[in-house]
Amino acid sequence: MDRIIKSMEEKYMVPALDLVETVFTEHSDAEEGKLVRRLVEEIRSKRFYLPELELIMVNENDEVIGYVNFARFHLEGKYEDELLLLSPVAVKTKLQRQHISKELIEYGFERATEMGYKAVIVEGNPMNYRSRGFTTSADYGITAHESVGLPAPECLMVKELVPGGLTGIKGVVSYADYDCLR
Repeated sequence: MDRIIKSMEEKYMVPALDLVETVFTEHSDAEEGKLVRRLVEEIRSKRFYLPELELIMVNENDEVIGYVNFARFHLEGKYEDELLLLSPVAVKTKLQRQHISKELIEYGFERATEMGYKAVIVEGNPMNYRSRGFTTSADYGITAHESVGLPAPECLMVKELVPGGLTGIKGVVSYADYDCLR
């Protein structure tokens, strides 16, 4: 099966939203699917949005089968030109465990590094992200605001894109900029 990674284009915007909603609905429930869809829509509407880092993978029929979004992110109003937030990551359910998310994330790391970003923050299951080089963000002095509601501190992770990229970067992660996450 031919698979191609692309930056977001107009014709894929709705199919990507549909994929994200479907995957999160199947994994959790319809409410979660709608929430994550709203998050993508909201990211696209904010100054943090980077169309070149909203990535999809399409199959030979030009159908969206994988999705990742890297958006600019700040800690307490600082580091917006250095940090990215990876959220969400979605792969068509029947195609999971075929390295689609791995390829998309690794490609995103390369593009982000070329664009001058120093690190990526992600919230999720550590087992899903450790293999991509993410480590617990608290080890770097980056913690979650209580409103984030992490199940455990290890669920907030960070990856340096360049050696020493997190030197001097510390602060509290908050999603206050996103209405759908409040």
